[in-house]
Formats: sequence, C-alpha cells, structure tokens
Amino acid sequence: MAKVELKQPVIDEISLLLDGAQAMVLVDYRGLTVEEDTTLRKSLREAGVTYKVFKNTLVNRAIEGTEFAAVAELLSGPTAIAISKDDATVPARVLYEATKTMDKLEFKGGVVAGVFYDEKMIKVIATIPSREVLLGKLLGSIQSPITNFARVIKQIADNSESVA
Repeated sequence: MAKVELKQPVIDEISLLLDGAQAMVLVDYRGLTVEEDTTLRKSLREAGVTYKVFKNTLVNRAIEGTEFAAVAELLSGPTAIAISKDDATVPARVLYEATKTMDKLEFKGGVVAGVFYDEKMIKVIATIPSREVLLGKLLGSIQSPITNFARVIKQIADNSESVA
C-alpha cells in the first residue's frame, strides 16, 4: 500500500473535524507534563472542543482551499489543534485559562468565525464571555428597568392604601 493511501484517512478525518467548525485554535504544547496535558484535554472535552495533534503536513493538506488555510504559516514545530463547531470563542477561552497555570502552553494563532487571528488577538478573543453569558447580561439589562418600574408602582400602590 502506498504512503498516500495511508495518509488519506487522516487528512479526511481532519477535513471532517473542520467541516462546519466555528473556530480552530493552534497551540504549541511543547514542555507540558502528562498530568497537565490530561487536565487540558479533559477541560477541552467538557467544553465540547475537539483537541488533537496531527502531523503538520497532513493538516496543511486538509486545510488547502478552506477558510482555515490562513493558519498554514503557523504549522511548524509541535502543534495541537482545538476545534469547536458550536461556540467560536470556547477553544480560545479554555486554552487561555489553561495558560494561566501551564507556562509552557503557548498560542500560535487560529481562525475564529472565518477570520485569521494571530496569538495576541486570540488572547483578546479568549476574554470575550460565552454566548450564554452575553445573552444573560442582555436579558438582565432589559429586565432591570421593568423590575424597577414594577417596584415603584407597588410602592405607590402601598402608599395609596395606607393613606386611604
């Protein structure tokens, strides 16, 4: 069997992971201990993020002609890929939290919502709250004036009853 035939299933797997993905973040994991790597993988899995290590050449072939092709220049040295199909910011957020305790873990860059970002911008994206948190804040800010209005009306009604 030719080498190309052995590599094609891996390229297909990478393509399948990237199909419909909201974000792809690349990190250099060199120097992580087994314990740190296990902890990182567990936290990413719990957040619904796929985290894998592939050969750079195979990733390069899989991303050719896709919106993720911009990361090709980052594919050198040990590279791990975090992919999310649901939330565009979750891979960056989870990895950013991990970098606080794992000094050796370094961002390389990535593609979020179809746009390429370098490692500095990925760190900025990591500080954006999740969609659920943002929706909660929005609903809270919408609900707050209504709640305050209801309290004022209730106080007026209570005062009216005590005067009468």
